[in-house]
Amino acid sequence: MKAPLSPEDAVQGSKRPHRYRNTASVIEGTWPHFDEAHRRGLMAVYCRSADGRTISLANGRRQGMVAIDYVRCSYLGLDNHPHIVDGAIVAIEEYGALHWSCARTRLNFALIGALEERLSQLFRAHIITYSTVMIANMGALPLIASGHLTGAQKPVMVFDRLAHASLAFHKPVVADETKVETISHNDLDALERICRKHPLVAYVCDGVYSMGGCAPIPELLHLQERYGLFLYIDDAHGISIFGDRGEGFARSQMPDVLGERTIIAASLGKGFGASGGMLMFGTSRQEALFRRYSIPHAFSASPNVAAVGAAIASAEIHASGELAARQHQLAERITFFDERVRTGQHGAPLPIRMFRIGNELEAISVAEHLLDDGFYTSATFFPTVARGQAGIRICLTASHDTNDLDRLCQRISRYMGDG
Repeated sequence: MKAPLSPEDAVQGSKRPHRYRNTASVIEGTWPHFDEAHRRGLMAVYCRSADGRTISLANGRRQGMVAIDYVRCSYLGLDNHPHIVDGAIVAIEEYGALHWSCARTRLNFALIGALEERLSQLFRAHIITYSTVMIANMGALPLIASGHLTGAQKPVMVFDRLAHASLAFHKPVVADETKVETISHNDLDALERICRKHPLVAYVCDGVYSMGGCAPIPELLHLQERYGLFLYIDDAHGISIFGDRGEGFARSQMPDVLGERTIIAASLGKGFGASGGMLMFGTSRQEALFRRYSIPHAFSASPNVAAVGAAIASAEIHASGELAARQHQLAERITFFDERVRTGQHGAPLPIRMFRIGNELEAISVAEHLLDDGFYTSATFFPTVARGQAGIRICLTASHDTNDLDRLCQRISRYMGDG
C-alpha cells in the first residue's frame, strides 16, 4: 500500500507547474482585448442571413445594417444551399423528431446509418459521424494514446504547436496515457528526430490551419513509410474544397486505401455546408473500437436529425458536377483576392487569408472600420495567434460577389498603407 503524502510533499505537489493548461493566465492576459472587441460590436454579433454572403445585423448599435460576411467558413457557399436546407426539413418531417436522448451504443436513427454509408463510399474510408469535430477529437486522441490502434504499444504523442485548440485542449488527458511533446509548426526535422528516438510516434496536426497554411502531407507520408508514424489529421478546413469528391486537403493526397496508421477528422459544416463532424478510418477494426470505446459515441447522442438530413443532401451535391463548379468558383475568388492584396498566404490554393497588423487594439480598430464599411471580418489576437501578431482574417467563399470582393480589397489596401 502506498504511503500517504507528507505535508511537505503535498505542498510541493500542489505547486507543480501546469504543463499543458494555462487558462487563468490566458483569461487575465486577454480580457481587455475581448472586452474592447465586444464593446465595438465585433463579437457576439447576432444576425440573419440574406442572399449570398450578406447578413443583416440584429443587435447593438448597428441593428438593421446589412454587411457582407467574411467570417463564416462555408468555403463553397453551401450553408444556405436550398437542397441542403430542404434535406434538413424532409428528415425532421420523416422521423417526427429532432433528437433522441440515447447513447449510440443503444439506439440510432436509421438515417445516420445511411449517411455514414454514403460518406464511406464518397471518401473511401470507414466513417463515423459526430455532432462536432471537437467531439470527434475528444473521443479519438485518448484512444490513440492508449496504444489500442498501434498493437498495444503506446505512441509518443507529438502535437504541432499550431494544432487547433480543439486538439491541443486534450493534451492533459492524453498525457495521462503516454508521453506528450509539442514541436514547432511543420518542423519535420524535429518530428523525424523524435521518430528516430522512439519506436512509435503519433503526430497530431491540422490539414488546413484555421489561420492559414497547411500540413506537408507528402512529407508526412514519407515519415510514415519510413518510421511507421501514426497520423491524426484534423482537416476541418480542408474538406470539400479539395478532391474530385470533396475528400479534402489531406484525404485527396492519400492512397486509395487509407491504411491502419492514419485517421482523418473533418467537418460536416464549413466547406461541406451541413452540420457535425466525422472521422475517417482505414480499417473496420478501428471503426469497431471507436463505436464501443470513443466517449462521445458510447455515452452521448448522434447528430440531430436535421443535421443528418442536411449532410445527406450535401453528399448528393458532392457526388454531382456542382461540386467541381463550386471548387472552381472558389479558386477564382482566391486568385482575384491575391491579385489585389498580398498576404503571407499569397498564391496558396487555400481560402483563408490573414493580413497582419501586430497591435491587438489596432487590429480591433481596423476590423471596426471594415464593418462600418460594410464588411464583417475577424479581428484575431492572442490566444488565437501569438501575442503581438494580431490581424484580420478573411474567409473567401465561392459565393462572394467579385464586385464586393474588389471593394473589400480596396479597403484593405488602404488600411495596409498600400493605397
